[in-house]
Amino acid sequence: MGVGIEVKDLNAWYGTNHTLHDITLNIPANEATALIGPSGCGKSTFVRCLNRMHETTPGARVSGSVQIGDMNIYDGISPVAVRRRIGMVFQRPNPFPTMSIYDNVSAGLRLNGFRNRRALDEVVERSLKHAALWDEVKNDLKRKSGASLSGGQQQRLCIARALAVDPEVLLMDEPASALDPVSTSKIEDLIFQLKSQYTIVIVTHNMQQAARVAERTGFFLNGRLVEFDSTHKIFTNPTDKRTEDYITGRFG
Repeated sequence: MGVGIEVKDLNAWYGTNHTLHDITLNIPANEATALIGPSGCGKSTFVRCLNRMHETTPGARVSGSVQIGDMNIYDGISPVAVRRRIGMVFQRPNPFPTMSIYDNVSAGLRLNGFRNRRALDEVVERSLKHAALWDEVKNDLKRKSGASLSGGQQQRLCIARALAVDPEVLLMDEPASALDPVSTSKIEDLIFQLKSQYTIVIVTHNMQQAARVAERTGFFLNGRLVEFDSTHKIFTNPTDKRTEDYITGRFG
């Protein structure tokens, strides 16, 4: 099951560049939360801070606290332990190109020392079913590479790979921006299905997508969280004029 996320006074830097300023918000469990805002406003940096990816950039640092369920992820916990509980799907599908579909999905488990073949088979099948890909690839699991799939299938394969380690939170950074409309629709359908079991945070430039899939939406601008509320309120009656200006297309 998903868990809630409590972020308090989160600041982030790339070297001397202060990119996130005092972000505080509570993301509810088992919902989809969308993050919107113009390019360079801090959305992706924020999401990368939620699973300790931000610090993989040389010179990057973070202050503040991120509580995910019972775990304060910046309080003496290894990044590997954090990422077991918090999966991530990136903007461009990134399957391991030389690995089979099966090995792509099971890679994270094997990295953690998981060797039981029957159990691996079950996890691979379950993860591909959760990612709505099983029926399309079940006859080619070990014959075809991840790179042989279409763009939309590759992205669902990456979602299956993230789900295989049984996370509580799934972060999605523009997961459909490189996909055609049919594949985008499948990813959105998938988000609806997955939030009964996972907490989902999705960065998107597509405001219609945010309105379709998310219960809550946060609007970022210049590294600050301007407004965070129910998606319906953000899109119909925002509190801050900057939110209204962005949503109505006056800038961004």
